[in-house]
Amino acid sequence: MIHEERAFWPGNEIIAEAAIRAGCTFFAGYPITPSSEIASHLALRLPQVGGTFIQMEDEIAAMGAIIGGSLGGAKSMTATSGPGLSLKSENIGFAVMAETPCVIVDVQRGGPATGLPTAPAQGDIMQARWGTHGDHSIIALTPLYPREVYIETMRAFHLAELYRTPVFLMVDEIIAHMTESFSVPADSECPPVKPRSEYGESRKNSFRPWGDFFEGQHLHITGLSHTEQGFPTTNPAIVQRSIDHLVNKIVNAEPELERYESYLLDDADIAVVTFGSPGRASREAINLAREKGIKVGMFRIITFWPFPVSPLRDLVDRVKAVVVPEMNMGMLRLQVEKSAMRRDVPLLGVNVVGGIPILPELILDAIEEAHRGL
Repeated sequence: MIHEERAFWPGNEIIAEAAIRAGCTFFAGYPITPSSEIASHLALRLPQVGGTFIQMEDEIAAMGAIIGGSLGGAKSMTATSGPGLSLKSENIGFAVMAETPCVIVDVQRGGPATGLPTAPAQGDIMQARWGTHGDHSIIALTPLYPREVYIETMRAFHLAELYRTPVFLMVDEIIAHMTESFSVPADSECPPVKPRSEYGESRKNSFRPWGDFFEGQHLHITGLSHTEQGFPTTNPAIVQRSIDHLVNKIVNAEPELERYESYLLDDADIAVVTFGSPGRASREAINLAREKGIKVGMFRIITFWPFPVSPLRDLVDRVKAVVVPEMNMGMLRLQVEKSAMRRDVPLLGVNVVGGIPILPELILDAIEEAHRGL
């Protein structure tokens, strides 16, 4: 009989431990609430496994450091929150253009500006997609449950290597600091863990020379528009081809990247569409609504970017109303409306930005309001 390994870690430590298992050997960061436990845990753990931790002088330098670490061959990660993510934006754009695999953890808190440093929010989800200038695509994962956070952290590293891109892992303060027992996934349940040299299939996802420094080949890495040899160019045809590549290598992979939880949707008249920690309150509200005879289910997004347009359109075609709970003023709601909604399907938002969780009762109220209008 095989006994499963169980862990009892807060979310930030789950992320740190999963990163190590995924092969992360370099972390650079700067302390910022509510992500700081990721850095402090890795400061202890990385040297124990032959890795390197470095605290940089600011968030800008931290992002630059993990780009350098990645170009040197290390699986690299940083962790931050909203204000720090703003500072990292220019270097994130460089990592996108230079097709540099790395993982950026964003533990979301209240904003704008300093906002609510110790309170939960989900106001960075559009910044992850649009925070750096220019045309590109991005991958952003939004897990909820401890085991899911563990697996999605490992998947972030795998996708970064496979698609030669920065990958965001987006959680919020509730997920970061919630502690509960969970079973540590077996190897068979986790994304593959292998050195970059074995990601030969990612060559097609690189518009610059495939490889790292210190491998015996000449590499030219630049944030300028460049040729497939890595040298700057202003040739319109080459620039067009390079930007098409940055966008389409992720857009075309959307069916493989999509991941979401479907809960009681088979017979649902009302769909609750959400992501992150409001998924827990949504599940409770749905169970309460079901006890009252209301047919409602949940579509919880795990891969937020690229956005799951096709499955959401299919869902909206089957239901009569949509409720969207989120800890911002309607970022997901607007995305759902833009990409999937029909005029004859009501869309209700549940928006809480006061630094507290969304209570199931608020979601239940919206479900009942939607039900009365059917």
